[in-house]
Amino acid sequence: MIPAVERSKIIELIRREVVPAIGCTEPIAVALCTARATELLGARPERIEVLLSANILKNAMGVGIPGTGMIGLPIAVALGALVGRSAYQLEVLRDVTPEAVAEGRRFIDEKRISIALKEGIDEKLYAEVIVSAAAHRAVAILAGGHTRFVYLERDGAVELDERCASANASDEERSVPLSLRRVWEFATESPVEELRFILETKRLNKAAAERSFEGDYGHGIGRTMRCARERQVMGDSIFSHILSYTSAACDARMAGAMIPVMSNSGSGNQGIAATLPVAVYAEEIGADEERTIRALMLSHLTVIYIKQSLGRLSALCGCVVAATGSSCGITYLMGGGYDRVVAAVKNMIANLTGMICDGAKPSCSMKLTSGVSTAVLSAMMAMDGHCVTSVEGIIEEDVDRSIRNLTRIGRDGMCETDRMVLDIMTHKE
Repeated sequence: MIPAVERSKIIELIRREVVPAIGCTEPIAVALCTARATELLGARPERIEVLLSANILKNAMGVGIPGTGMIGLPIAVALGALVGRSAYQLEVLRDVTPEAVAEGRRFIDEKRISIALKEGIDEKLYAEVIVSAAAHRAVAILAGGHTRFVYLERDGAVELDERCASANASDEERSVPLSLRRVWEFATESPVEELRFILETKRLNKAAAERSFEGDYGHGIGRTMRCARERQVMGDSIFSHILSYTSAACDARMAGAMIPVMSNSGSGNQGIAATLPVAVYAEEIGADEERTIRALMLSHLTVIYIKQSLGRLSALCGCVVAATGSSCGITYLMGGGYDRVVAAVKNMIANLTGMICDGAKPSCSMKLTSGVSTAVLSAMMAMDGHCVTSVEGIIEEDVDRSIRNLTRIGRDGMCETDRMVLDIMTHKE
């Protein structure tokens, strides 16, 4: 068993990375940054200047903002200034009202907000907000994490300056050394009472899916899969239930519903895909609470482990990582041991590597559905003794090296893909 001190560090890591969020975390991070800058200013801003990394911009262009019925950054920025509270973190816009939205629209119409790309930075997750009113000015900068402030200033008086450390923002994560074997040991051997908090991911994300079934959100993929016509094609099965619940939660979130979900590594969709396939499968097979807890923990910690080397934002769709986590959890629930989980991970990497991220948007639910479909297939293959071998593609005998190959492609190899995707998105006719 992992020593208690080390278990405590891993639990702290999980509690940092698995947190509630309302709305897509990129525009919400910008709203959070705006709220913090406004709090520093101490007054309603007359002007707001926003400078963003390309990945933040990409992920915020086409997604609904909770409680507004609107898409994109301007309304998120306006509401961050008008009703946002930085203490709420990724739920910064929880106090939005119709009156605030109307006021935010006026703020936009009066052209008080400017949004541009921040030039000359390597950080993929970067938001800088400069607010001004009368003769006063305040600046807030987020970098390296959706809630990680690295610079705060008002009228030239600096309250915080950790900008030089922003490039090493993941050092805190890496201070907890992980491997897939370590993840497995933690999830399957730790005292279950220490892990019980992970059940909150099931409660929150399942509630989001069930609320989505009652509404009409995004492309309605979750509801579509529950219709009679679709059931004739896919059947009324564990598999179809996994897909419908996962896509439904994403449908609502990407459409801007005021529905909280439990995120993972700064992404609500990753939290959904790491949770619901495992939770639904556990319920369908009648797994007891302890096995459900351990399966969910295995899934979420696998995601955190892979994201440590991939980074928070990349050209690789986050569902690839999150679905890999859920495949591990499902394999465990099927009765698989560590070797079977290793096989599931390799099967996932062999299949989904290369799926691009072209921003947060309603059609993300289609990608989650593809990722989760592969997660179930990979688990079934693993349980039948089938594993992609080290002579095939980017898979190596060592599973952790296979994971590094995946993250190297997503982090380094797809940089030009990232630039091209953003260019296409910003030059549409």
